[in-house]
Amino acid sequence: MLKKILSVFDEFGFTIGNVLLYYVLNLQVKTMEWHDQGIILSARKYGEYDAILDVLTRDHGRHCGIIKGGFGRKKRGEIQPGNEVVVKWRGRLETHLGTYTVELKNARSVSFLYNPAKLAAMSSCCSLVSVALAENEAHEKLLKGLLTFFDLLEDADDDIKSWAPLLIRWEIGLLAELGFGLHLDQCAAGGSKDELYYVSPKSGRAVSREAGEPYKTKLLILPTFLTDRKKEPTENDIENGLKLTAFFMKRDMLAPHGKSLPQARRMLEDHIL
Repeated sequence: MLKKILSVFDEFGFTIGNVLLYYVLNLQVKTMEWHDQGIILSARKYGEYDAILDVLTRDHGRHCGIIKGGFGRKKRGEIQPGNEVVVKWRGRLETHLGTYTVELKNARSVSFLYNPAKLAAMSSCCSLVSVALAENEAHEKLLKGLLTFFDLLEDADDDIKSWAPLLIRWEIGLLAELGFGLHLDQCAAGGSKDELYYVSPKSGRAVSREAGEPYKTKLLILPTFLTDRKKEPTENDIENGLKLTAFFMKRDMLAPHGKSLPQARRMLEDHIL
């Protein structure tokens, strides 16, 4: 049988090398394709009208791809950061940039269009995820948490004190998801759960007012709403909370990779503080 096949190849001038090369090339040009859903983290211009989308997907993690005509009139509104989308990605290899086809599921950005502070909060979250997460690593729990926060942000009053504590808790959750969790339930010095007032910048653990008093100039302030949910947050609490999470995100999450706090997170403080 093998001799017959080889004789056919010989009759048409094919060699075994030609046949193998044909199959290798065929394997190389086959494309991968998957479908998923998630949140757009960023969209940057690619050429005149195309865009490179960075999307946090449920099953494929943070993944980038080109969307043709993304910055054209028809699609520009669909690819705003924070929007929930259903995507189809195609590429030769999983590690290649590939192309996206996008179907809008929920235009989150429109919900916050007339509230600059809430819009800044959403943009900050998207930017932090984009800069902190490695590509192609699934973080379904983080995606669910981000969707939950956006839901709560949408329903919250316009008063910043009604939703800023939720944002700070989400940032603490982001740190925990990436392996840099803070331990704020008991004192690092003696294990007490009373009068927790500081956070150690070295260990990320809470410190009681009494134990931390001699070192207070070197410690971070622990917002009261993180230890007692019944207490109403003050402006100082929110400021201290943002400083707390910013410190650990910069030092543990970003600096080791040569990255800094994204501009959207820094601009958020201008809206809140």
